[in-house]
Amino acid sequence: MDELKIIELRESVFEDNNADAALLRQSLKEEKTFLINLMSAPGSGKTTTLLALLKKLAPKINVGVMEADIDSAVDAEAIAAAGVRSIQLHTGGMCHLDADMCRQGLRELDYEGTELIILENVGNLVCPAEFDTGAHMNMTILSVPEGHDKPLKYPLMYQTCNALIINKIDTLPYFDFDMDKAIAYAKMRNPEILVFPISAKTGEGIDALADWILGLI
Repeated sequence: MDELKIIELRESVFEDNNADAALLRQSLKEEKTFLINLMSAPGSGKTTTLLALLKKLAPKINVGVMEADIDSAVDAEAIAAAGVRSIQLHTGGMCHLDADMCRQGLRELDYEGTELIILENVGNLVCPAEFDTGAHMNMTILSVPEGHDKPLKYPLMYQTCNALIINKIDTLPYFDFDMDKAIAYAKMRNPEILVFPISAKTGEGIDALADWILGLI
C-alpha cells in the first residue's frame, strides 16, 4: 500500500495570506494611508465606538471606513449618515476578512488621498484574529457586559492586537467586571498591549483614544 500523503492546507492558506498582507501593508505605506483593523465580539460597540471616534478624527484628517458583515448594510449606513465615506463588505458567510478581501474593499472605497481607513471586521473573537488583513495596526474591543475573563478564553485576539479598548465603562456599577483583572489578563497574553477604557455612549475616554490614533498617523 502506498504511503498516505497528508497536505496541510491550513498552513498553506495562512502562509499565502501573510505574504499577500505584507504586500498590501507596504503598498498602503507608500501611499501614506494608515489602515486599522478593528475586531471584537458582536454587540461590544464597534460601530458606536467608531461613530464617537469619527467625530474627533474626521474634522482633522481624511478618513474612510469599511464595514464587514455576513449580511446587511446597517453599519455602513450609520457611518455614511455621520458624513464619513464608507462601504459595506459582505463576506458571503465567512466569519473574517483576509488580505485579498480587504484589498477588494479598498479598491471599491477609492481611497487615494485617504490618511486613515478603519476596517470594522466581522463580529467574532476567533477567526478575524487568525487572518492578517494587511492592516498596520490591530485593535480589539472588550465591553464590560462581556466579562473580564475574555483574554483568558480567546488568547489569539489579544496576542495579535496592539490596543485594547474596554468599552461601556458607564455600566461598571451594574456588572461584575474587574478592570484590574481584565487589564492583567490582556497583558498576560500581550505585555505590550495598550489599554483604553472608554464609554462610546457618554464620550468618556474618546479624546485620549483619538489623540493616540492621530499621533500614529
